[in-house]
Amino acid sequence: LGDLFGDFFGAGRGRGGRSRARRGNDLQYKLDLRFEEAAAGCEKTISVPRLEPCETCGGAGAKPGTKPSTCAQCRGTGQMRFQQGFFSIAKTCGHCNGQGTVITQACPTCEGGGVQRHTHTLSIKIPAGVDVGSRLKLRNEGERGAGGGPPGDLYVLVEVTPHSIFSRDGVDVVCDVPISFVQAALGAEIEVPTLDGKSKLKIVAGTQGGHVLKLKGKGVPSLNGYGRGDQLVRVLVETPRKLSARQRDLLEEFGKLSGEE
Repeated sequence: LGDLFGDFFGAGRGRGGRSRARRGNDLQYKLDLRFEEAAAGCEKTISVPRLEPCETCGGAGAKPGTKPSTCAQCRGTGQMRFQQGFFSIAKTCGHCNGQGTVITQACPTCEGGGVQRHTHTLSIKIPAGVDVGSRLKLRNEGERGAGGGPPGDLYVLVEVTPHSIFSRDGVDVVCDVPISFVQAALGAEIEVPTLDGKSKLKIVAGTQGGHVLKLKGKGVPSLNGYGRGDQLVRVLVETPRKLSARQRDLLEEFGKLSGEE
């Protein structure tokens, strides 16, 4: 019952003014990737600013060679107790913030804060198949914990730069490929750009504009490790803008043979 009321009224610190171990803060880092890097996976080196224990005072906040003195208000307990009828109410000491000690000579480097901001550099592996909004969790790479507590985590938020040719639909890669009127009417074999280089694609005679063809296994690897998506090729039939006299005559003849006026 005593512990219950102690925690309820804010007496969460042990005797002697020793603060509880507190987990460090989590951090976020936005990482920009090219389309190909996100699809194939890559390794990146990033620099993350974070708070770490002061190197001069070791995180104590006091000037080297000195020690914090006992708080005169709470006499080192970190708490101020008040009697209210049957109950004894404990409140965190406002003079020492519950530490039980007061720094009389602050560390000149951290000015008594006990922490410094450092830039932490680390190499991370980006798995194949990440996309915009993917979040990678790196354990214990956040800020250092207080009072001997564990460090927080680092969350890497992925942003992907739009590609000039490709777009994504889940694990499938989508692109538009222009073909001529002759290729669409007679059929042809063309080369199509993919993430793995150029691949041949067969155009069947009579293919209509907007028709979607599929290249199996030319998409993005699945993040769960099961297979790979496809590449969806949307065919765009181009209409010639300039015709020679001979080309015009042939098209007019074609129109007459087709029954067009």
